[in-house]
Amino acid sequence: MAEFAMPAATRSDQPDRRLIAVGTITRRDGRTTTVRATPAGVTGSITRSVTR
Repeated sequence: MAEFAMPAATRSDQPDRRLIAVGTITRRDGRTTTVRATPAGVTGSITRSVTR
């Protein structure tokens, strides 16, 4: 059987990209709310605040 050589993958130039994100942390009434938004979507959580 003949072996067929596959060419190595070539990397194409990546487009100029920059990270764009915004976030906020709020502590109120014993809870911490964290929200983060990027072009890919929004994530967040609500947790009980830690007493220091």
